[in-house]
Amino acid sequence: MRILVAEDDQAIAAGICAALRQGGHAVDRVEDGARAQAALNDTPYDLLVLDLGLPRLDGTEVLQQARRRGNHLPVLVITARDGVRERVRVLDLGADDYLVKPFALTEFEARVRALLRRYTAQGAPELRFGRLRLDLPGHRAWVDDRALTLTAREFGLLEALATRPDRVTSRAQLIEALCNWDQDLTDNGLDIAIYRLRRKLAGSGTQVRTIRGLGYLLEETSEPDS
Repeated sequence: MRILVAEDDQAIAAGICAALRQGGHAVDRVEDGARAQAALNDTPYDLLVLDLGLPRLDGTEVLQQARRRGNHLPVLVITARDGVRERVRVLDLGADDYLVKPFALTEFEARVRALLRRYTAQGAPELRFGRLRLDLPGHRAWVDDRALTLTAREFGLLEALATRPDRVTSRAQLIEALCNWDQDLTDNGLDIAIYRLRRKLAGSGTQVRTIRGLGYLLEETSEPDS
């Protein structure tokens, strides 16, 4: 999952970004509302973590403009602004959840998981591809009842391919899905991830097929891979 964190407090941003990355998510971070708005215009995200008290453009304005443009991504508001009226106002503006600072990282992570479960795969918690099952919010995968042991990068690669069934995904699209703004993924790193994922999918009836000059395609095989 690709998550945008719009938070100007360095300490808070560092903590939640580290927790999200440890959970296997690709995370981009901006420090003001104008940059948050630009990022939302340029990149499709699976979740927005939004501070209300942002410089340049208030978080409530970022939220309102996103909803006006028809952007329905889940939004978790984090703010020091407390009180029932404030919570009701923000939820009415289109936020999906609300967390008051200071908060425990464990609660933050639980709320992120809940939001992603709610909005992943059109409301379904699992994505199925032949004998392959993916729990996207939980970053788990199985072939039949056999659990696959995947690194965060391997799961991200599998997710990027499985959410585009019957469509070729280019190398540039895979790199974009797997990397953060501040953590580049090299061509060699992508090749290694593809190689390792192919090995772990062996015998599953699903393979990563190379479409020369175009990219990669996740497809079912007529016989289980040998």
